[in-house]
Amino acid sequence: MKNLSEVALSVLDLSPIIEGGTVAESFRNSVDLARHVEGLGYRRFWLAEHHNIPGIASAATAVLIGHVASATKSIRIGSGGIMLPNHPPLVIAEQFGTLEALFPGRIDLGLGRAPGSDQMTARALRRDPSAADDFPDQVQELLAFLGTPGPGQKLKAIPGADSHVPVWLLGSSTFSARLAAFLGLPFAFAAHFAPRLLHEALRLYREEFQPSGSLAKPYVMIGLPVIAADTDETARHLATSPQQQILNLIRNAPTPVPPPVESMEGRWNAAERSAVNDFLAASIIGGPGSVKSQLEEFVAATDADELIIHSGFYDQEDRKRSYEIVAEAADLVL
Repeated sequence: MKNLSEVALSVLDLSPIIEGGTVAESFRNSVDLARHVEGLGYRRFWLAEHHNIPGIASAATAVLIGHVASATKSIRIGSGGIMLPNHPPLVIAEQFGTLEALFPGRIDLGLGRAPGSDQMTARALRRDPSAADDFPDQVQELLAFLGTPGPGQKLKAIPGADSHVPVWLLGSSTFSARLAAFLGLPFAFAAHFAPRLLHEALRLYREEFQPSGSLAKPYVMIGLPVIAADTDETARHLATSPQQQILNLIRNAPTPVPPPVESMEGRWNAAERSAVNDFLAASIIGGPGSVKSQLEEFVAATDADELIIHSGFYDQEDRKRSYEIVAEAADLVL
């Protein structure tokens, strides 16, 4: 089993829109955060495709990846993830082939199969209702476009062909875990919002993994929600922002990220509180000492190779401080 200091740390950013804020401000904050964590020694900075959600500005994911990559120097920038059934694989190969040509050796392509929003938005994206069923074929088609073209191959991704952009599979169930194992790809589990099947998915991925030309042994990254602050009390207070946002999402009334409140009491009923707690069951919340011990316990329980931290804050400086505390807990060095 690994120690916390042996685990790579990365960042998952949704370019959050805060209550009273603007999309332009969200993009400035994403760049600011990427530069900050690059200086702290984080390995990756990933952005996620979501649509029609008032608190998330990262819908045009490939565009935003290019923007953040141009403002940083060494940290890997990627998607966590692109919802592949929303797009033709050729288009994604061209987009990420372009990014790889612009920022060689710094681009990751994480893929998911969910819509990244509701069914109404999926229809607006012209997503076929059965698109997720074709996800394995779509992934293999995309891998072929990013790889070396075969003799006589007439259809090529230009840019994209021969770029060999690293592809990851993302998931919150056993489906993508088994597909990642079958294809010999690295696997990222979304415990930051759906931790229930975490251990089962990791077990299946590791047991069924088949080495590939790109990966010789299983590689696991886990999305983890972390709210770290200088004291436990402050962290619990700041955690009311993501709690409120998820509560609103459960009520089918999504909002921008709200400011923290003194207490959640009276803001939710018992069933809603349980639903929010299930959503955030893997959360690590606390001051430096508490966060360090919780991270150590999580790594011991999962043997993760990498943690990709998602931290939902209202205030940008609080968010940056949280990543500093995590870096200190893990003895992160450049």
